[in-house]
Amino acid sequence: MHKKIMLQGTGSSVGKTILTAGLCRIFSQDGYKVAPFKSQNMALNSSVDEDGKEMSRAQVIQAEAANTKPKVFMNPILLKPTGDNFSSQVILEGIVFRNMQAKEYYEEYEFFKKIIKRNYDILKENFDIGVLEGGGSPAEINFRKTDLVNMGIAEMVDSNVILIADIERGGVFASIYGTLMLLDKKDRNRIKGYIINKFRGDVDLLKDGIKMLDEKLKSENLDVPCLGILPYTKIQIENEDSYNFSKEDEKPKKDLNIAIINFEKLSNSTDFTSLLVYEDVKLTYINIKEDLNQDFDLIILPGSKNAIYDFSIINTRKITDGIMEHIKKGTPILGIHSGFQMLGKSIKDLKQIESSFLKAETLNIFPMTTTMKEKKHTKQISKTLCNCTGILEGFDGIVVSGCEIHQGVTTGEASKYSVTGEDDFTLICKENIIGTYIHGLFDSPKFTRKFLNKLRELKGLNPILEYINMESHQETEFKNLARLMRQNLDIEKIYEILK
Repeated sequence: MHKKIMLQGTGSSVGKTILTAGLCRIFSQDGYKVAPFKSQNMALNSSVDEDGKEMSRAQVIQAEAANTKPKVFMNPILLKPTGDNFSSQVILEGIVFRNMQAKEYYEEYEFFKKIIKRNYDILKENFDIGVLEGGGSPAEINFRKTDLVNMGIAEMVDSNVILIADIERGGVFASIYGTLMLLDKKDRNRIKGYIINKFRGDVDLLKDGIKMLDEKLKSENLDVPCLGILPYTKIQIENEDSYNFSKEDEKPKKDLNIAIINFEKLSNSTDFTSLLVYEDVKLTYINIKEDLNQDFDLIILPGSKNAIYDFSIINTRKITDGIMEHIKKGTPILGIHSGFQMLGKSIKDLKQIESSFLKAETLNIFPMTTTMKEKKHTKQISKTLCNCTGILEGFDGIVVSGCEIHQGVTTGEASKYSVTGEDDFTLICKENIIGTYIHGLFDSPKFTRKFLNKLRELKGLNPILEYINMESHQETEFKNLARLMRQNLDIEKIYEILK
C-alpha cells in the first residue's frame, strides 16, 4: 500500500531539498521502493532523464538518493525564469510548453493541477513511498487558492506534512509558530511535526524554547512536536534548486584559480560547482571587469537562461574586454551552453523565444552563429574524445558524459574544431579555447583530473594522479546524510507520520 510524506518549509532555502534526499535514502536503506516528487519547481538547474525529458536537477539528485532512476514524472512542472517581464519558460512533463507570466500561469490552475495529479499517480502505482517536497513556504496565503506546490498538493494526494525551519536565519520559533498560525485549520492539521535545521552549538540550549513553543501550540489545540534538531554540517550534495553560491564555498588561494563569469540569469551552476570538491581548485565569481585584473588559470563562461541579455550586461560592464585581454595572454577559456554561444560571432532570437532581445554581436572567437529555435534540444550524451588538439591534446580516448539542454542551434565553420569524432558543436577546441554543449562535463572524473593537470602543467606544477569519482563521492555523502538524520531525528515517529 502506497504511503507518502511531504516536507514543507518556513521559507526558501531552509533545507527541504537535501532533507528530502535524506529521507529518500533512509527509506531505501530500509528496503522500500521510494521516489521523490516536486510538483512544480522554479529552477535554472536542470537535467535530462533517459527519455530526453527535462527536469529539475534537484529531483535528479533526490532520485539518485532513493536508488532509483530519475524520471520526469518526479517533477512534472519546471519553471525556468527568463528574466524578461517576470516571465518563465514553462516545461510540462519534460517538454517546453510556452513562456508565461505569473498571472497567466495561475489562471490555468485547473489545467496544471490535472497534470500534477496524472504524474503523481504514476509514482503512486510504482513506488511504496513518495517523499514530496514543497516550495517556499505554505504561509504564502495569497497563493493558497491556486497553490500547486505546498498545501494544495498535500490536499490533492492526502499527505501529512513535516515543517522544516532554518535556525541559522534567526527567529526559528517565530517562523514555526507564525507559519502554523497563518494556515487555515484544515491545512494546519496536516502538519504533524517540525525539524529545526542547521543548528550550531549546544542542543540543550534549545530545550526550553522547544518546551515553550510546545505549550503555545497546545494552547491552540495543536500537537506538532519537534522531530529533531539537525546540526549544521557541510554535506557535499547539491542542495538548492537554483544558483546560491555562499562565501563559505570560497577557499583561500589554491594551486588553480578559476574565474566564473557571474551572469544575472546564470543556469546550471552544477556545471562548475562540482569543481569545489577538488582541493587544488578555487572558484572566483566575476561581477565587474576589475575582478579579472589578476592571473587566472581558467575562465568559465557558464550557461544562462537569457543569453543575449546576459551578454549585453557583461559587455556593458566591460567584462568582455577583460576576457579578451586574458585570451591575448593565453589564459584558457571554457564556454558552456550559453557561454559557448557567446564565443561565436552572434546570437539571434528573432522570434523572441528567450526574451525581447533580438540579437547580440558576441566575442567572435569561433566562426559560428547561434539562432534560438522553438524546439529545445534535450538528450543525455556520452562521447569518446578523438583528434584532440590545443589544450586538449593527449585527451584522445577519454570519455565524457552529461546532457544537452539548449534552445539555440549553432552553425558555422567552428565544427572543424570538433574533438568528438563528429562534425558537430558538442565539444570543440581551438588552441586554449574550449566550447561545449555538454552539461556536467566536470562530472567525468578522468577528463576533469586530466584537464586540471593540464592547467597545473601550464603553471609548472606537478600533476595530481588521484581523480575523484563523483558518483562514489556522492554515494558517500548520501550515506553521511542518512546517518546524520538517523542520529538526530525521530525516524520512528516519521514512519508513523507516513500516510
